[in-house]
Amino acid sequence: MNNETFSRYDTADYLKSDEDIIAYLEAVMEEGGDDPAFIAQALGTIARARNMSQLARDAGMSREGLYKALSEDGNPSFATIVKIAHALGLRLGFKSAA
Repeated sequence: MNNETFSRYDTADYLKSDEDIIAYLEAVMEEGGDDPAFIAQALGTIARARNMSQLARDAGMSREGLYKALSEDGNPSFATIVKIAHALGLRLGFKSAA
């Protein structure tokens, strides 16, 4: 009998560097770029990979507010997304879809 145990997969465990985070966000944008909830959830994953409390402070939010905004049921405003991206050291950009 094989007694293997498995832990739950969490993308946040694999976002170790800025390059990892950028590659992850690019993949998220490619996969579900038209879905704001998908993007917010991805930012939540990145926030968990970093220090959530420090990120909340850097974004000028409470830790609970940050968790709520980036949860699966959250619906953050665009201004909140921009604040979180800035606190993560990221800048939003746009490129032609054509």
